[in-house]
Amino acid sequence: MVFSSLEFLTLFLPAVLLLYFIAPGRLRNAVLLLGSLFFYAWGEPLYILLMLGSILANYVFGRLVGKFGRRRYIIVLTAVFNLGLLCVFKYLGFFTENLHALVSAVPVVSLALPIGISFFTFQAMSYVFDVYRGTARVQKNILNFALYISLFPQLIAGPIVRYADVAEQIDRRTVTVDGAASGAKRFIVGLSKKVLLANGAGAVFSAVTETSTAVPALSAWLAAAAYMLQIYFDFSGYSDMAIGLGKIFGFTFLENFDYPYISRSITEFWRRWHISLSTWFREYVYIPLGGNRRGSAKQVRNILVVWLLTGFWHGASWNFILWGLYYGLLLLIEKFVLGRVLERLPSAVRRVYTLVIVFFGWVLFAFDSTGTLFPFIGSLFGANGGADAQGLYLLSQNAVGLLVAAAACVPLWKNLAVKLEKRLPGRLFFVLELVFFLSLFAVCTAFLVAGTYNPFIYFRF
Repeated sequence: MVFSSLEFLTLFLPAVLLLYFIAPGRLRNAVLLLGSLFFYAWGEPLYILLMLGSILANYVFGRLVGKFGRRRYIIVLTAVFNLGLLCVFKYLGFFTENLHALVSAVPVVSLALPIGISFFTFQAMSYVFDVYRGTARVQKNILNFALYISLFPQLIAGPIVRYADVAEQIDRRTVTVDGAASGAKRFIVGLSKKVLLANGAGAVFSAVTETSTAVPALSAWLAAAAYMLQIYFDFSGYSDMAIGLGKIFGFTFLENFDYPYISRSITEFWRRWHISLSTWFREYVYIPLGGNRRGSAKQVRNILVVWLLTGFWHGASWNFILWGLYYGLLLLIEKFVLGRVLERLPSAVRRVYTLVIVFFGWVLFAFDSTGTLFPFIGSLFGANGGADAQGLYLLSQNAVGLLVAAAACVPLWKNLAVKLEKRLPGRLFFVLELVFFLSLFAVCTAFLVAGTYNPFIYFRF
């Protein structure tokens, strides 16, 4: 299994930081590479060979493009190899299960899902695609390329880092005290999102759905709202930790979340949520298919293809396909029907509209099968009664925590910190900020020591 959060914080991370900062500059990439491979091998002792195979193959593909130029067969081989890995290790069970339902003689074959395979596979493909398009140079040092694929801060769950964005940083980067301090603060923010907010909301969702999804309406609505908070703080928290660790090591990763729950349309929501994935599909699927350049009919096709693939990327289940098509259709409706109507509505109305749609989108996303999804949808609309004792108890026990989490979905605290920095003397602000972040880290550590509930949603992708 992967490192526990406590092991990561108290053993692995301090050891890597110590070795990294005492190593000469020319050896720092080697320290990070060895640490990253050890990190993955600890959780996936067999599948580390799969990652190494992916690194070697895509390194060769990149070198072939560099040597022979824009040869279409190289890109085809790249896509077939990488998508083939995903099909075998992530989707084989889904395909054989559905074939078995049609033809009973077909056996169901399923392999354990390698952690982070969707993320490192997309990163590897983006490298070859960027070299092919001429937006990135060939990386001739296989160890530096291996570092790009395996870099542990964002290996498990992103953000998806495009090679063109970090190519220069892999070869040379500057590590500063200010950068490391900024990275440490960002890391603690992400850790707090995960430990203090996501885990609390996730416990509510699990308490309601762990035995059945046919529950009274109050419990169902409370669980769905809690899941909506959990997935945001879980994933954005991990992204914050990755970006923060990147800064400590001298890397600058692009932002992955920008307060998506304040969006005033679904189009805006997807510009703010999981930005690196949306960018990847736009750059490497939507635009190559023609984007919006070949008429409305093909644009509709391209959007639906992108969102079908986006849903399927998240998981091998009909739920995720429905989720992807749900958003694809909604984005088309906004683009061709509702766009101008929304622009004339008050911002508050547009935000409520967006939150309602996103709320039901997360209901589709929350479950692994339609067998649990459809009873839960019925529960939301009163199929199993209204209020219930469990729902009332969970609401009374978790109302404050959920309200705090909801308040953290907007840039209220960020804006407050900016105002305090402007108004307080520099030294006083520095001391207060230092005490705040050290206290926050101590509280998170205490929760990790005392708690047993610490799931991570995006491990399954």
